[in-house]
Amino acid sequence: MNRKLLRITTVSESLRTLLPGQMAFMQQQGFTVWSASAGVISHPECPHFTLPLTRQITPFRDLYALWKTYQLIRRLRPDIVHTHTPKAGLIGMWAARWAGVPVRLHTVAGLPLMERRGLWRWLFTQIERLTYAFATEVWPNSFGLETYIRQHLYNGPKLRVIGNGSSNGIDTTRFRPTSELTQLARMLRKQLSIAPDVFVWLFVGRIVGEKGITELVTAFRAVSEKQPDTRLVLVGQEESLNLIDRTIKSLIISDKRILEVGYQTDVRPYIMMADALILPSYREGLPNVLLQAACLERPVVATDIVGCREVVQQGETGLLVPPKDSFILHDAMLRLMNDTLLRRQMSGKARAHVVEKYEQKTLWRALLLAYNQVLRAAQYECTSF
Repeated sequence: MNRKLLRITTVSESLRTLLPGQMAFMQQQGFTVWSASAGVISHPECPHFTLPLTRQITPFRDLYALWKTYQLIRRLRPDIVHTHTPKAGLIGMWAARWAGVPVRLHTVAGLPLMERRGLWRWLFTQIERLTYAFATEVWPNSFGLETYIRQHLYNGPKLRVIGNGSSNGIDTTRFRPTSELTQLARMLRKQLSIAPDVFVWLFVGRIVGEKGITELVTAFRAVSEKQPDTRLVLVGQEESLNLIDRTIKSLIISDKRILEVGYQTDVRPYIMMADALILPSYREGLPNVLLQAACLERPVVATDIVGCREVVQQGETGLLVPPKDSFILHDAMLRLMNDTLLRRQMSGKARAHVVEKYEQKTLWRALLLAYNQVLRAAQYECTSF
């Protein structure tokens, strides 16, 4: 029997980057699937609807967004509403409960409240708890995130991790070293005027403070003073809501060894051209870029935080360091740069570890099974796979 599924994120970019292929897979299994967010998608996998959602806290606009989301849900009458990102979670779960949707699912892929203090932390905590209250199930995308939620936000039967975690897994066929990617990586180095023997550190993500950009730039500049034949390539965009420190921005602009290349739709050539990936983030859910780097057989230096420590095996597939510590980050960078054998050993183990735990189609099947379970619990029967 055909069942109807509505996926909601705050902005359309999240649908494109967090869930590629997933909605098409669910349609193949007999679901009618729709997506909704602020903004449009150029090549949607399913019919897409635009909602007036914002990432900021805007009470009057948020109430309007709640009303429009409720109207959309009442029109579509989905059996499942599944939300991602904090604002879409609150609005989507609230509207879905108001509209009487039997299955209301929210995936948690990160918690902004982890890096907030005082009134803002209290406010974000209440938003999370309210979202969980409206949901029938809450799915953290890592076991570490589940533990944090149980300790600080909610410790009840609604919580579970699907598969081994991750929102969408990793396409291990697309993310694998090939001669074509190797050639593209060589061309990319030439375009960026990076010689073959120069050690390249790669950062991929939002260029914001909570991604550890201050510590990264500080540590890299200290490293490059000792080993000048090195570069730091930054792939990503700054955000107007979370600007980095002006001094750090000035250092990025003035240091010729730091290269900003902006947002890239395909990060594979950049990962392939790098010698190692670095992610000094303060908070994560389960970072996709670590899965991508591992599948492309690149060692990593990452912070020892929720999510990262599930992907990176300390000393085996990468190095984990404390967050917000540029001195220890500097030491880890030098260690990896100076130990060629260690890098090779890590590269060989990284892909096998991720393929075993986070293969995309395995996660999709686990997600489909979870959908069937919650539908049956709501006295529904869904097409099996």
